[in-house]
Amino acid sequence: MSSRQAAAASPTSIGARRRLRLLMIVMVVFMSWAAYTLVNQLGQINDRRAEYRESAKKLSEAQAKNEALKQEVSRLNDLEYIGQIARKEQGMGLPGERPIQIEKSAP
Repeated sequence: MSSRQAAAASPTSIGARRRLRLLMIVMVVFMSWAAYTLVNQLGQINDRRAEYRESAKKLSEAQAKNEALKQEVSRLNDLEYIGQIARKEQGMGLPGERPIQIEKSAP
């Protein structure tokens, strides 16, 4: 039995334990770095998703405004609509037409 105990404490087994311990330390350091990188990238992805949602919202608002402006342009090509605007906003009227003025009563 003494030869087995001597073999267990031989320099090759001690070197193997040291290499195994060094390998474990390297693996722990690598896994720590990988976990840090993963968490950092997940944070960046969430930030980019928020930016994307905000940009998509701005785009949809701009498209809605664009459609409203296109509709207004098409309405401005109609002479009847232009006449309505002239009467309402400019106080103009057709020849021979008298504007009706309503007096506001005090409450």
